[in-house]
Amino acid sequence: MRADNSQHIIEAARRRSEYTRSKAIQALRSLDAAGEPVTFDAVAKHAGISRSWLYGQSDLRAEVERLRAAHRRAPASPVPARQRTSDASLLRRLEAANTRVRQLTQENRRLRDQLAGALGEQRAERITRDQARGQR
Repeated sequence: MRADNSQHIIEAARRRSEYTRSKAIQALRSLDAAGEPVTFDAVAKHAGISRSWLYGQSDLRAEVERLRAAHRRAPASPVPARQRTSDASLLRRLEAANTRVRQLTQENRRLRDQLAGALGEQRAERITRDQARGQR
């Protein structure tokens, strides 16, 4: 008479089902957190599971449908016309940015000149000091 191994097979199937379920839940969370569309296909691919298994899980199926519907309702409309920046406003901002760039360019040039002068003075002092030591 053969040994009854059905309990081991049942336990292995239960563990595999729990593992598959956890992968599906993690995929749902990841897709939702990333703001990506949650579809049965996307969840199945992300989790590495079959879509048919996912459709068979009533709670996961309901969650996919809920998240898919929520994503569709998300506002994708452009900014209302009264809140849009006018062309004149954009031009003023561009002019201000250009003015600031010119100021920073001038300041950088001035600072570079100061640095070059300071380094030149430092070098001249070192040369003078070295020459003075050599005459002794």
